[in-house]
Amino acid sequence: MLEPTTIYTPSPNRYDDMTYNHAGTSGLKLPAISLGFWHNFGDITPYDTMRRIVFTAFDNGITHFDLANNYGPEPGSAEKNCGRLLHEYFQHHRDELIISTKAGYEMWNGPYGDLGSRKYLLASLDQSLERLGLDYVDIFYHHHMDPSTPLEESMGALATAVSSGKALYVGLSNYDGPTLEKATAILDELHVPFIINQNRYNIFDRTVERNGLKETSHRLGKGLITFSPLDQGLLTDRYLDGIPADSRIAHDGRFLRKSALTEEKLQQIRELNDLAAERGQTLAEMALAWLLHGGMVTSVLVGASRPQQLLDNIGALRNTTFSEEELRRIDDISLR
Repeated sequence: MLEPTTIYTPSPNRYDDMTYNHAGTSGLKLPAISLGFWHNFGDITPYDTMRRIVFTAFDNGITHFDLANNYGPEPGSAEKNCGRLLHEYFQHHRDELIISTKAGYEMWNGPYGDLGSRKYLLASLDQSLERLGLDYVDIFYHHHMDPSTPLEESMGALATAVSSGKALYVGLSNYDGPTLEKATAILDELHVPFIINQNRYNIFDRTVERNGLKETSHRLGKGLITFSPLDQGLLTDRYLDGIPADSRIAHDGRFLRKSALTEEKLQQIRELNDLAAERGQTLAEMALAWLLHGGMVTSVLVGASRPQQLLDNIGALRNTTFSEEELRRIDDISLR
């Protein structure tokens, strides 16, 4: 591996303005804003762009980098690129970072490359550690519920990940409330430090409210970290006047299609944007602040394609207080 051509000295004031929340009742704190490696850390993104985003994150107190075995494109490339960044610039700051990864979606060909079997989860963790160049990750997640594998087997694999020293804590991703409750009972019996759930949640997507995950997580003392807080860009001012040529809808239909931007949805976005302006925030800032306002969300995962986008997201922390009237208006607009 070539030696880095840039010397990175983190800001000495990096922890001054970030908020840190305990993951449930555990002793681990996560920054209120975490950096997700889902979209912009695969091989299609220039390495210098990734480097500048990560420097900006750490300089502003974002200590948590969230990955999964299949993040790319190609699958595995986000972990490889993260590993390179860690090796070149963060070797002396490993104990200031929380690195998480996941397994549970298809990763390699054949019958053993996906879901929740013990074989797949533990093999995938070994591969992730190799790509990251680490001896352990701070949090290892089962990425989604697997009805084809006994829950006891998947949870037993998470227990082994911890007992082997390859993960400090474990989490569950894309679970619902009832399955979370069953999994918690198994993990408690095995004395596994299960501390957090990761699920999609935003003003437009209230699935975790409907399926019991949010309430159950809080009741059981588990943290909640949420992804897609801006609903793939809908909860920003990006589409107020149509579809820009360089937008995600225009050039990448995998996660956000033109059909999602109906006239009704546009009207909702405009009304939410007006409310955000009344609060002195951008729509994106309000959407992030809304997730953090009640104290039930530990951290919000954001993506960034450029450093300024990350700084804009951090700006949401300046005001996470909402009046009851503002919360009612958000519900009235977004749930109709």
